[in-house]
Amino acid sequence: MQKSGERPRAALVTGAGSGIGAAIVRELRRSGWRVAGFDLQDCDADVACRGNVVSGAELQAAVAQSEAELGPIEALVTAAGYYEMVPIEQISEEQWNNMLRVHLGGLFNSTRAVLPGMLQRGSGSIVAIASELAIGGGDEDAHYAAAKGAILGFVRSLAAEVAGQGVRVNSVAPGPTDTPLLAADSPWRAADYLATLPVRRLARPEEVARVVRYAVEEGSFLVGEVLSVNSGAVI
Repeated sequence: MQKSGERPRAALVTGAGSGIGAAIVRELRRSGWRVAGFDLQDCDADVACRGNVVSGAELQAAVAQSEAELGPIEALVTAAGYYEMVPIEQISEEQWNNMLRVHLGGLFNSTRAVLPGMLQRGSGSIVAIASELAIGGGDEDAHYAAAKGAILGFVRSLAAEVAGQGVRVNSVAPGPTDTPLLAADSPWRAADYLATLPVRRLARPEEVARVVRYAVEEGSFLVGEVLSVNSGAVI
């Protein structure tokens, strides 16, 4: 939480237009942050930048615009992504490559855009949104699980590289979350699946957002961690 009289800190959230990303924007703003949102669509943020995370140039431009209006980006949350279920024999080369470009490439491009400034200032926090499927896997989503699993490797490696320079890097790995990303007929919404969860329901985006906020601003001891917010699906 911001202290009275302090300059509001600035954060950048990718995938800010809907779902978990939009909830993170709301949670950070409620906690006193000024937030720049980056998405393919419009988003409700202090600064709204439209673009695609697969483009490093578009992210560099968004960071420049955001810092000009809000000040130094002190936190980055990468929530941009999408989900699809496809049997392994039906995953095309294009689908495989695009999943990696958006999830892993988006994290890489976002990090490259903000990290130099963080290292120069000697402080900063990066939180990457992964998935419980990166840990436990799942049927018919090998390309998604592989991309999210690669995020965990990236987070742990980067955390070890930059922690000594004042920048913390962590991940939050939600389970199926009640957002428009999950279709009404998704198997993750089915009663027989929900019955397997200890809490018997999907996570809510605002619950994931609160964990992200904690990792960003309070968890000063968190370095290279994976925080699982999955209704007990992976324990």
